[in-house]
Amino acid sequence: MNSQIDLVPDTESFQQAQFVEWLRSVAPYIHAFRNKTFVVAFGGELVQDGMLNLLVQDIALLHAMGMQIVLVHGSRPQVEEQMRLRQVESEFSHGMRITDASALESSKEAAGEVRLDIEAAISQGLPNTPMAHARMSMVSGNFVTARPVGILDGIDFQHTGVVRKIDAESIRHSLSSRKIVLLSPLGFSPTGEAFNLSMEDVASSAAIALRADKLIFITETPGIVDTSGELLHELSLDEAQRIHDSSSLEDDAGFYLKHAIRAARGGVPRAHIIPFSLDGSILLELFSHDGVGTMISYENLESLREATPDDVGGILMLIEPLEMDGTLVRRDRHQIERDIDHFSVIEHDGVLFGCAALYPYPQEKLGEMACLTVSPDAQGAGDGERLLKRIEQRARARGLTRIFVLTTRTEHWFLKRGFVKATVDDLPEDRRRLYNWQRKSLVLMKAL
Repeated sequence: MNSQIDLVPDTESFQQAQFVEWLRSVAPYIHAFRNKTFVVAFGGELVQDGMLNLLVQDIALLHAMGMQIVLVHGSRPQVEEQMRLRQVESEFSHGMRITDASALESSKEAAGEVRLDIEAAISQGLPNTPMAHARMSMVSGNFVTARPVGILDGIDFQHTGVVRKIDAESIRHSLSSRKIVLLSPLGFSPTGEAFNLSMEDVASSAAIALRADKLIFITETPGIVDTSGELLHELSLDEAQRIHDSSSLEDDAGFYLKHAIRAARGGVPRAHIIPFSLDGSILLELFSHDGVGTMISYENLESLREATPDDVGGILMLIEPLEMDGTLVRRDRHQIERDIDHFSVIEHDGVLFGCAALYPYPQEKLGEMACLTVSPDAQGAGDGERLLKRIEQRARARGLTRIFVLTTRTEHWFLKRGFVKATVDDLPEDRRRLYNWQRKSLVLMKAL
């Protein structure tokens, strides 16, 4: 007779296997991000809500994995507190604080207070915490040159400024010495005047000047949501601009999006807007496929586009090697010409090096992604994922709720990207009739 203990799963073994699987799944991201420059910006609200130590622990982890980190902090609630202590009313116009002499002193006090809190958090070394053995050092200084906003519509903004220049060379020198660089929302003119700046302006300016790989805003907002309240996980630059221009966002979210767009237009490949209310949000955003916030991606709009009849020859050249080795089902030129409207392609300098097709089944709200191909010369650069995202976007735009693929060779690639195993019975009826039982392709499906 089996004892009850024999029926209990080996929890420890399961947890160990889970840990190993997780660590292996994040390894590609660690390799990809090593020596990359990330500008991480957060408001004083994060500090006020007691989340600073947790964030610094996550930053320590990124730093230990070889990422170059520039921190940019805000201090709006701390400024408000300093002004209350001085019994001074805050004044705003055009979405900016009017910084008179009292407000400037409050801004200096607040920035100094937050900077000291950050330095203290980074200096932790408690055992049994992510800060143990971290040995991080941080530098800050007059890296930001500013100029006054001046007079707008008859209103003198006095000591409110905008970024004129970032001392990128000095920051890079510090980063190359394995320092974390801290930038405050204050800037100085060549004549020695101090100006109150917005954290978002400093962060986006720094990301552009440093040619950073990522700009990450850790905010009091969940990210960018659509009109129904659904989080938008990824936006192209054009999509982000349309949403911003529609004025449908709350003020804070709109301001973050404005500066994320600015960074993307300035050449920063990825800008992220993520919530600080979720513990570990920066890790989840960087090391999970779909992330937890909104990512705005800069793309050359000519490189990722829908196919035209002129692309038929290029598509045939791309898919022919995979047809010959049995990875793809053979398609002749007539089929490609007939179905060209279903295809999206990636092009560089007039040469196609990636394609994928979407075949919709509107009645079942399903779509088949077929013919996903990336040239061997371009593999490893993330273009397969870009094509997958484009197909997902096209499917959502058509009101589809799931997409599926049939594959014989690339099961694991799709499973890592959110697909799950399904059966032939889960296919639309029209597609079931065309299923090739000799190939015995696996059916994988993903909810959108």
